[in-house]
Amino acid sequence: MFPLSRQVQIACDVSKDAAARISGIEAPSFEDTESSFDELQERIQKTIEFLESVPEDKINGTEEKAIKKQAGTFEVDFTGTTYLLMWALPNIHFHVTTTFNILRHTGVVLGKIDFVGKP
Repeated sequence: MFPLSRQVQIACDVSKDAAARISGIEAPSFEDTESSFDELQERIQKTIEFLESVPEDKINGTEEKAIKKQAGTFEVDFTGTTYLLMWALPNIHFHVTTTFNILRHTGVVLGKIDFVGKP
């Protein structure tokens, strides 16, 4: 299993790359050099800022957009909808869940509400 830092990096990368692929906007490139919790928080914040900067009109209407994704030795063809539902969201969920589990395993006091958010 990848360590905590790599789980956060991958979750951020999949998030920003999905938005970029769908919208046709170039994603920012982040070096994978974070070695502290504060640096991981900064990466998360930079990812959120990029996601918030993507104009809605670049996302809306891309449900049927053709998307090709290299997955190891395979090239997979998606529509915008299937890419988000079958690739991006499951990968984001996996790496965020793994991050949560690593934190809990190392003694960080977290509960379900910390994962799902407050209503």
